[in-house]
Amino acid sequence: MDWLRVAQTLRDRREGHVIVTLATVRGHSPRDGGAKMVVSRGESWGTIGGGNLEATAIDRARAMLESDAAVPELMTLNLSDKAPAEYGVQCCGGEVTMLLEPMRAGQSIAIFGMGHVGYELARILSRHDVSLALVDSREDAVAAERLAVLDDGPASITAHHAVVPESVLRTVPENTHVLIMTHDHAEDLALCDLALRTPGIASIGLIGSSAKWARFRMKLAEAGHSADEIARIQTPIGIDSIRAKEPAAIAVSVAAGLLSDVSAYPPSR
Repeated sequence: MDWLRVAQTLRDRREGHVIVTLATVRGHSPRDGGAKMVVSRGESWGTIGGGNLEATAIDRARAMLESDAAVPELMTLNLSDKAPAEYGVQCCGGEVTMLLEPMRAGQSIAIFGMGHVGYELARILSRHDVSLALVDSREDAVAAERLAVLDDGPASITAHHAVVPESVLRTVPENTHVLIMTHDHAEDLALCDLALRTPGIASIGLIGSSAKWARFRMKLAEAGHSADEIARIQTPIGIDSIRAKEPAAIAVSVAAGLLSDVSAYPPSR
């Protein structure tokens, strides 16, 4: 598989990676300028010349992924038997400069409930580079014609008509932000219960009143969840500064919180 298809596959999987390019070559080098490879946390594809050159680039790329770096870097290596080398000597005699471009993983978000708020939230999020799963037990709520307005944005969107919406939880990617806002409080409760039991969920947000949440806390405790586990559920959702109750306003509030930090769920209001 060539580097471009690998990069696209990783992007579709919302998996961070680094594209490494031999930007300039002076003298002799195992590969010519323009050679590329793609590095993820656990694999690499393609080659920029092997040996110390490639191993050093892979190490730096993975350090960038670990630190969630967003800015490209240039790295210059001397291919001389007198140059420092951690992974063996390369004595081609040249010098190469590599461009390391981090491609950060976009957020994965699952909206359970495509009612008024869910629909408005999907409209906002579809305009961003995120992976978006839209789930509802009502077929018309996720009908293609209703969701057509989302098609021209950069988001990767999958719609699920699921009679048992919580069944979709097992299929979402790791580190997905789960937002629960269905039309049925029984569905919401079942989703909260299973989301707490599903490993790898980044965050769980629940829409609803304080009275609803008090009842849910009691029911979740009766289902065997500890207080610390139940506290993982954020409710109400959104940012403090937006308190309007119109569906579009709530959607703006929730989206603003989600997009403000790729690694953290917004605080409760």
